Amino acid sequence: MLGSVAIGSLAATLRASRGLAAKHDIAAVAMQLGLSGASVVPVGDDCAAIPDGDGFLLLAIEGFINEFVAADPWFAGWCGVMVNISDVAAMGGRPLAVVDAVWAAGEDNATPMVAGLRAASQAFGVPIVGGHTNTRCDRGQLSVAILGRANRLLTSFDAKPGDQLVAAIDLRGRYREPFANWEAFTNAPAARLRGDIALLPAIAEAGLARACKDISQGGIIGTTIMLAECSGVGAIIDVLRVPRPDGVSLERWLQTFPSFGYLLAIPPPNVPDALARFAARNITAAEIGTITGGDHVEITDGRVNEVVWDFAQSPLIGCRTAEAIG
Repeated sequence: MLGSVAIGSLAATLRASRGLAAKHDIAAVAMQLGLSGASVVPVGDDCAAIPDGDGFLLLAIEGFINEFVAADPWFAGWCGVMVNISDVAAMGGRPLAVVDAVWAAGEDNATPMVAGLRAASQAFGVPIVGGHTNTRCDRGQLSVAILGRANRLLTSFDAKPGDQLVAAIDLRGRYREPFANWEAFTNAPAARLRGDIALLPAIAEAGLARACKDISQGGIIGTTIMLAECSGVGAIIDVLRVPRPDGVSLERWLQTFPSFGYLLAIPPPNVPDALARFAARNITAAEIGTITGGDHVEITDGRVNEVVWDFAQSPLIGCRTAEAIG
């Protein structure tokens, strides 16, 4: 068990993490662009949702920092496809097609990025249908966008007090050193990857979960904070119940970006069905906490609680619902 000092230190580390700090950028840019109300779901979700017949088109984009692209261009290319697919799945959707923008200092330097893009596209069965290329740049840069479709949306804005917070993570992997990325795809057959991703739209269409968000570079705690902020709720997370690989420290794991990782807010009666669906595909899933009616996100070891983020003091991405603010 963690002691009270460790819990306090852990909360401070998470609060000051680089991944969490990066999420602050969202609010200012969204305000400058006047994006409030521009989509079916407000800004702050994984994708924009556009009504389309009896469902929704999903549109998302990811860009990558130059240092990441330079250090591991093949992995950056793979992630360009993978993280966009994860964003679509988190909203209950199925990916349709990808476009990319690749910059590089010469064709040879573009090759690893393009190879990673192509490998992920083939593995997940999502075609790359176009994009933009410039091989006369002074460095490698990458941005990737995706189109998907959902029959029934999962958003970040619908978690309710009393829901159970469930984490579902594929632990069959390893760190892509020196990054905080846990990749569980290197030895995974394509059919398994596609089947695993299909779990999320199936859960959405069965009405099992109210809300979902994929675990991003904010890690498990940072992603919980974003989900809670969007829904106008609080949350308490028992860090000792978080699924974790053997031999990985808790502090590092809570800041990790897994290749397959989701947080879901699920009404208690639906939790056994949802957990069984993940277990059937050997995805580790567990109840790690509870959605509360408060205005802060806490961590606990079962004995000591510590606030990681208090929305009454400061927003994170600036999208807390008007109902909660008022």
